[in-house]
Amino acid sequence: MRDQQGWCLWVTGLPGSGKSTITSLLEQKLKTLGAYTEVVSVDLVRKHLTPTPTYSEEERSLVYGALVFTSLMLTKNGVNVIIDATGNRRRFREQARHLIADFMEAYVKCPLEVCIQREENRKDLHLAPSQIYTKAKLGDAPNVPGVGVPYETSNPEVTVDSSTLSPSECTEVVMRALNERILSRRS
Repeated sequence: MRDQQGWCLWVTGLPGSGKSTITSLLEQKLKTLGAYTEVVSVDLVRKHLTPTPTYSEEERSLVYGALVFTSLMLTKNGVNVIIDATGNRRRFREQARHLIADFMEAYVKCPLEVCIQREENRKDLHLAPSQIYTKAKLGDAPNVPGVGVPYETSNPEVTVDSSTLSPSECTEVVMRALNERILSRRS
């Protein structure tokens, strides 16, 4: 039986900013330190909850509510969680911050033009839909964060600029912040 709750780190940013790559590197690094985590991917949650997604505001509220609830239940049972999700509305991230005791937000900042270029050249989708920016330009995907719907920034505990830092450098910055804010208190 676990007597300590898990912690939660939400890696957020525009599609194509590098969230999934940084999340994967964080998971590997934490594993080598003996801090096992469960990655909760919005794309995986969406795949099971809404197999034919519309990305409407109502659907997003449902999907992000399920994502936060899942993360809450995991942390209450001693599991450390990394959320890999755009979470374009501030209220989604604030809901997690309000409900999960040890919560931290990492914002992966990246100019929209760079995100668009990355998405056009993307090989590994990490379960994400393909060519979303191209579809948005054609009018086939009107709800893409940063294009058809806003991405609302908040006050994250750490911000990394993935247009100027490599994925490894971003990971190191996030790890330092995670260590200072959460991990060092748990040693």
